[in-house]
Amino acid sequence: MKRSPQSSRRAVSPSEFPDTLSVMLPFRLRPQVGTMDRSSGGGLFVWQTGVLLLAAFVGSVATAQVQAAASQASVWSLLLKWTPLLAQGFLFNLAISFMAMLLGTAAGIGLGLARVSLFAPVRGTSWLVVQFFRNAPWLVLLFFVMFLMPFEFKIGQHTIPFPDWIKSTIGLALPIMANIAEIVRGAVQSIPSAQWEAARSLAFSRRQILWQIILPQCIKRMLPSWMNWYAILTMATTLASIVGVSEVMTTVGHITAAEARTDFLIPIYSYVLLWFFLYCYPIACYTRRLESRFAER
Repeated sequence: MKRSPQSSRRAVSPSEFPDTLSVMLPFRLRPQVGTMDRSSGGGLFVWQTGVLLLAAFVGSVATAQVQAAASQASVWSLLLKWTPLLAQGFLFNLAISFMAMLLGTAAGIGLGLARVSLFAPVRGTSWLVVQFFRNAPWLVLLFFVMFLMPFEFKIGQHTIPFPDWIKSTIGLALPIMANIAEIVRGAVQSIPSAQWEAARSLAFSRRQILWQIILPQCIKRMLPSWMNWYAILTMATTLASIVGVSEVMTTVGHITAAEARTDFLIPIYSYVLLWFFLYCYPIACYTRRLESRFAER
């Protein structure tokens, strides 16, 4: 006799159900605090890059020394000879980066606040400015500022020169301004709306809310990205040599022309590259530390 499907079913007691049901965990948009450097191995990768760069520099010097004639000076002695002059050029790069970052940050804060303005014409104009300078090549902006601005100003009977390094500083500050503006806009919009509503309930004006409540909270959100853009700007200051600014790359060109040795090219460029790495590497490490410290738990 065939048993019906209904008769083959049995009652399931509640004790047979599992105590917990498997659920899908929420998707995390960022790694957990403290796991970035350990799990991703970012710090180890940077250390390996530094070791490889140092090994490449030493190898280039050794190769150039083997290729040099016996009557020529050693590559190490040439590097030590020109180190003070290279240090002056490198400090000039750092000075350009400091001033360009200062100008770009000051203008970027104002432009970023214009991006969150209540007036549509202000928002639209600031959006056009940001998109133009963010997507324009840095070298093109340098040439644009170099040929657009005059070489001197005449005030009455006095002539005030306008040197190339100031124009290159302004040219490098323009893309920094646009990117800082986006950082400011993103930081302001990331503040919960409850902060705005609580401030309005206390009769604060919009200007007071921005400068006294919102922007102080945005500093820790903007600082890691700000430091990252400063490191990028420092490396980009070498573009100023193309427009005639006497910075470290221009100094390297003068040194190689004075020595007239083709075997000296790779060692001296590797030497300058090592300087930039040693300067920017601590900035990168501190940036990662700030990102882990300021990340929301």
